[in-house]
Amino acid sequence: MIDRLLLFIFTVVVIAGAVCLLLAAFGAISYDSSVEFMHKVYSEMNTAVPFIAAVFVLLLIGIRLFYISVRVGGGSNVPSIDQRTEFGDIRISIETVENLALKAASRTRGLKDLRARVNVGSAGIEIVIRSLVDGETSIPELTEEIQRAVKAHLEDITGIPVASVSVYVANVAQASHTFKSRVE
Repeated sequence: MIDRLLLFIFTVVVIAGAVCLLLAAFGAISYDSSVEFMHKVYSEMNTAVPFIAAVFVLLLIGIRLFYISVRVGGGSNVPSIDQRTEFGDIRISIETVENLALKAASRTRGLKDLRARVNVGSAGIEIVIRSLVDGETSIPELTEEIQRAVKAHLEDITGIPVASVSVYVANVAQASHTFKSRVE
């Protein structure tokens, strides 16, 4: 958030400076007033101190923004789950975990239109599965089967502890009946 504010301030000042330079280049700011301002910067402390302070602050903001743009690994803001092993670091994207949860849940019969959301908690990952059911299978049995399957699959594949698997049954899927016309 602070970096965005710094970028905004820096951009506004650069735009204002560019406008001033363009105005001077086209003669809207006279040569005499430009020379008079520079003379005040060199000779009067009332003008020099604020000018130096403003330029110094702009320099610091510019250095910070430059650092952000060139730092290693700074461009990757994809949400992930990070683990450290004896061999090095492992990063698994949240999207990967969601897809693994959907893969495990889709093996359960009686489900339609599956969606998954993953949150990272202190005790492990928390998964919310949203689905439609076919209306022919016991919902408590179905949801328990989904919870077991998703938890086991994710812990086996990723090695990350699963704190909870919540299942939200949004509705009953409507059976699509196709009627064939009879020809006699």
